[in-house]
Amino acid sequence: MTTYIIIGITVVLSYMCFNNSELFGKLAFSPYRTIKSNEWYRLITHGLVHADTTHLFVNMITLWSFGTYIEEGFEYLGFGIGGYLGLYFGGMIAASLYDLIKRRNDPYYRSIGASGAISAVLFTSIFFNPFGKILLFAIIPIPGILFGPLYLVYCQYMNKKGGDNINHNAHFYGAVYGLIYPLLLEPKLIYTFLSNF
Repeated sequence: MTTYIIIGITVVLSYMCFNNSELFGKLAFSPYRTIKSNEWYRLITHGLVHADTTHLFVNMITLWSFGTYIEEGFEYLGFGIGGYLGLYFGGMIAASLYDLIKRRNDPYYRSIGASGAISAVLFTSIFFNPFGKILLFAIIPIPGILFGPLYLVYCQYMNKKGGDNINHNAHFYGAVYGLIYPLLLEPKLIYTFLSNF
């Protein structure tokens, strides 16, 4: 249920921002304004805003695919809604920290989208089910344990290459957060992870 609420809020806010540049500017992640003007809410609100319908659709379908699974798993493990929200919004914040520091003096830098949070959810699913199939390029099914390293290498490669207006750092750090988050909730889960091998 929480996943659907997050999707609903994100869809509504994203559509509101498509034709409202002022609202878009207030919600987007700006490290400069976050620090200089104490607008720390941007660490969260940027994940509720998307560039266009394609950006929004891809992120929300991925969140739906993996988020409902992780939400149910967290309920079963006793982590509840709080644990799930900690994963999603914690992933959003963790995905932003690198740019918060690196871009803090750049008043023109902006970042939007829930990709960092969704990477966190995706990598938590890999933690619990490393041999579960993930569609590479939305076509080729490969096990998560193979997809994960490929994804991280790809993020770093594309970050160094640049030029595509995608925040690959957010994807990378969100993914890393998602991989370690279950251990922050319960360190003994490392045995669950290892038992899958």
